Amino acid sequence: MSGLSKEELLLLAQNHYGIILVAVICIVLTCFLLKGARRVSSNKPHIPGRLGLPFLGETFSLMSATNSTKGCYEFVRLRRLWYGKWFKTRIFGQIHVFIPSTDGARTIFTNDFVNFNMGFVKSMADATGERSLFHVPHETHKRIRRLLSDPFSMNSLPKFLKNFDKMLCERLQKLEEAGKSFKLLHFSMKITFDAICDMLISVTEDSLLRQIEKDCTDVSNAMLSFPMMIPGTRYYKGIKARQRLMETLREMIARRRTGKESSEDFLQSMLQRDSYPPDEKLNDSELMDNLVILLIAGQTTTSAAMMWSVKFLDDNKEAQDRLREEQISIARNKPEGASLTLEDLNRMPYGLKVMKETLRMSNVLLWYPRVALNDCTIEGFEIKKGWHVNVDATCIHYNPDLYKDPQQFNPSRFDEMQKPYSFIPFGSGPRTCLGINMARVTMLAFLHRLTSGYKWTVDDLDPSLEKKMHMPRLKSGCPITLEAINNSKLESSSVKDSAVPAMLEGHGSEKKYASEI
Repeated sequence: MSGLSKEELLLLAQNHYGIILVAVICIVLTCFLLKGARRVSSNKPHIPGRLGLPFLGETFSLMSATNSTKGCYEFVRLRRLWYGKWFKTRIFGQIHVFIPSTDGARTIFTNDFVNFNMGFVKSMADATGERSLFHVPHETHKRIRRLLSDPFSMNSLPKFLKNFDKMLCERLQKLEEAGKSFKLLHFSMKITFDAICDMLISVTEDSLLRQIEKDCTDVSNAMLSFPMMIPGTRYYKGIKARQRLMETLREMIARRRTGKESSEDFLQSMLQRDSYPPDEKLNDSELMDNLVILLIAGQTTTSAAMMWSVKFLDDNKEAQDRLREEQISIARNKPEGASLTLEDLNRMPYGLKVMKETLRMSNVLLWYPRVALNDCTIEGFEIKKGWHVNVDATCIHYNPDLYKDPQQFNPSRFDEMQKPYSFIPFGSGPRTCLGINMARVTMLAFLHRLTSGYKWTVDDLDPSLEKKMHMPRLKSGCPITLEAINNSKLESSSVKDSAVPAMLEGHGSEKKYASEI
């Protein structure tokens, strides 16, 4: 080009005038658009974070945290240190935004099925089933939820409580008499599973119970894993276990329909609707998918919370002593050997606070996954259609602006009403946990029988978490040794029975709970 004369350059420009003009226009237009885009984008806050490579993103970092003794939430905690409360990332090919605030939680929970829907990673979606409550459209969800609600209703809770209380008394007594250390996590998982299995499908035969429990555990363990069907992997084991569960339930349903078996339980009540109109019954796929979900959810979350309650109470003797006083007062006013009733649970205001504080601190559900159905804005941040938005319950529950000294176990903080959407262990909105009242009944019954009848020592204080779990559980399983209490020798300094109604009257949250139970 440098050797061309002026005349040659002019001739070249004339011959390619159109191309040069188009190129200049494109350059000017591109500069204008980029400048405008920068001006527009500066009007909205930018969500910090790192998306990484397409598809992979930071998936390996999440799995690394999950496979450590710090737990999968370590992935979130580190990014909050790096980027602040709001951040985005890419996991399994999808962009995820973690929502850290009560206002963000309100926006998402109150717009479920409108602007948001459940948003699971593939492994969790495969484990839970396409006809489960987690995945069906809104109208189907309302129908299934309505039909599933019976075992968790006021009419069913007294029977469940009586059976669960009987199990508790018998098993705790045997463990204390044996005088040996046992892992509380294993105990709580087994007893909660046995109780809900009995209620839903009337399975009490031990070998079948343990096989169903093992399969449910494998399905649960597969929920946060690489979705590849490679023999030996957690995902492979979970999918195979799910197939076995489906076959077990399919055979059980067939025997009931032919009259070879019959029980008074949830499954039987659903099969009695076979002749009902479609909107008043569940088809077999819906029934089996949701039975698996109820079995898993009824065991894993509640049993973990039971374990954490003992850990927290052991670390906070003052709270433990106060709870024991309340529970012994209730026990003393009941005939020996009498079962707990819902009325007894309503007379446990401090027990309720212990349960709430346990749920706040343990966060057995770390965050609530949703996916944006439309472009929207949350607290000024732009969310694109298809992005995953995770309501970060852990961040909210440990926010010092909402809870003073959030790392401290302090049940009395629930003397005061909490800010809306600041306490969300059961979610909120149309997807609120179906078993919310059953979980409360289970935990309160456990706290009563444990603290009114026994003292304990924790035999392993290691705070490390179990690896490869999608919820926090102690690696040790929280082993404890029980020592029976001789109530007749205790000092009569426990809470007087006459004071309990006054305590109930003094707190609106407890009165609300009484009406719920």
